[in-house]
Parts: sequence; structure tokens; C-alpha cells
Amino acid sequence: MALTVDRDLPVPLSAQLRGLIEYGITCGELSPGARLPSVRELAEEAGVAPMTVSQVYRDLKEAGLIETRAGSGTFVAQRDFGVSSTDSRVTDLHRSIDALIDEGLALGLRLSDIAGLIGARLSNRHARARVQHIVLVGIFAAATAGYAQAVAENLGSLATVEAVTIDALEQSEEARRRAMSADLVLTMAHRRRDVAALLPRQRVIAIRFIPSEATRRALASIAPLASVLCVSRFPEFLPMMKPGVQRFAAHVNSIAATVVDAPDLDGLIGAHDVVVYATGAESVLDRLGPQRTAIEYRHMPDPGDIERLVRPLIDAGSAPAAADRKAS
Repeated sequence: MALTVDRDLPVPLSAQLRGLIEYGITCGELSPGARLPSVRELAEEAGVAPMTVSQVYRDLKEAGLIETRAGSGTFVAQRDFGVSSTDSRVTDLHRSIDALIDEGLALGLRLSDIAGLIGARLSNRHARARVQHIVLVGIFAAATAGYAQAVAENLGSLATVEAVTIDALEQSEEARRRAMSADLVLTMAHRRRDVAALLPRQRVIAIRFIPSEATRRALASIAPLASVLCVSRFPEFLPMMKPGVQRFAAHVNSIAATVVDAPDLDGLIGAHDVVVYATGAESVLDRLGPQRTAIEYRHMPDPGDIERLVRPLIDAGSAPAAADRKAS
């Protein structure tokens, strides 16, 4: 991902740099472990003072999004999923699986027979599994409910998924109690530290969010000669949003961007054919005339993260209760 600032945006360059990295991590554009430019490199590329880049990196480091490795540089921090691929417990599990395979082969079983036996045992275990309770923490209520539904559909009968906003956690003791009682809490990378602070000792996992299929289809359907205005509630999101719209509507030549509280918003709306608004900027809809097309730039939980990262944690926690095992 190129960390390129856009001088046409009504956003300070330092906020653009932070937004590019922060939302780049949250939206999967920057992968864990990816090397970031040095302070000098990024300052030269963005045309800002090295002190500005240093402050951006300090803020992101304090937020737990990036890390500095002595003698190596600055990198996107590894995400904490509760189980690491290098965890000794996972290594031990691999050895146990290898031993099981060797034992089956020694008995004269074929690999397909061993796989069939393991599959049958997994199916039996799944049939008696305890349904897990997941809480998904987001920013906006309606969007968070949609995220929770998407995760629930992906996991099926393995888990129930409850939606809760950060505001609710901050204001409601009942919301915090329910979240603390969950088996797993999911949230966005750039909000993980805030959520973890509200839910001490709870397992809080950051997952990536990607543009939804409906958003991608809508952007691809924009007429080539249409002019597009991107509107966001958060200024620092615009440096990610505008290129995202350009990616899915590459055939469109005219794309501008602004914030929802811009004093000249009405004039900008009138000068463009299509308004693409980020989740949280729905108030812009009240200002659109009948001739304006509106598209929500909505994200969704990355199905890949749910499959690779969340499902194994749910499977591990869905083992039959001790009483069930004794009864069997």
C-alpha cells in the first residue's frame, strides 16, 4: 500500500498519514509485520517535516498499531488473536497430530481412512458442542448490528453474536457485564486498545473489515461520466476512502472528497452527481435532492479472518462440557 497524501483533501497531512496507516491496518491494506517507511523516507515522500512523521509514528505506537524493532525499522504490529501460530501449544498440537497419523499408518490404515476417522470424531464433537457467545464491538449501532449478523452467518450454529457499540460499553454497566461474560470479543484493529481497556481481562480480538459486496457492486455501476463526492464523518478516513472508491469505480474520472460537517457541503453536493458516504455520515442523506444518487461505503468483517482466526478459537472453546464428557 502506497502511503500517498492527497493535497486536494481538506485534511491536514499529518492526519492523512495517520489515517492511511490506521485504517490501512483496520481494512487489511497493511498486513501484520509489514515494514513501514523510515521517518526520513516517509517525510520526503509526503513532503512533510520528519518531526510530523515521528509524531504520527509515536501516536500509532501508543495505540498498539505499529512497533519499532531495534536496528530493523518500523512495522505493523502483529495482531493478538489469543492463539499465535508460533505458540508452543500449537506446536505441541502439531506433534500430537503427527503422532496420531503415524499410529494410524502403523495399523495399516490409509491416509484417507485416518482423515475419515478424524472427520467423524470432529462431527460427533461438533454435534455435542457448547454454543459460544461472541460480542462484536463497533462504533455505529446499525452498522455494528450488520457486522454481527455477518459473523453469525459465517459461524452458523457454532456461536451467537451480539452487537454492542463502544458508547454502550462506556455508558452501560449492563452492556459491560454482558461483554465480560462473552467467550470472545471482536472489534476493529484501531479500536482494540479502547475496547480492551473497557473490558479488562477479557479476550479481545481484532479482525479486519473490507468493503462489502453491495458497496463494490454499487460503485462499479456508477456511470462513467458521473462526478462523485465522497463524504466521511472522520477526516482521517478520507485518504483511505477516496482511493477505495477509485479502485471499485476505476472508470469514473471525477472524484472529490469532504467531511460531513464541511461548511460548503451543500454546494459540493449540488456540483456532483453521486454522493458516496461513509458509514456514520448518514446525515448527508437529508441534504440530497431527488436528482442525486447516494451509495453507502459500508464495510463488512473479512470472511477470511473469521475462517482463519475466529473459527479455530470458537472450535477450541466449543468442546463438550465436563458433565457431558462424563455422561458419555
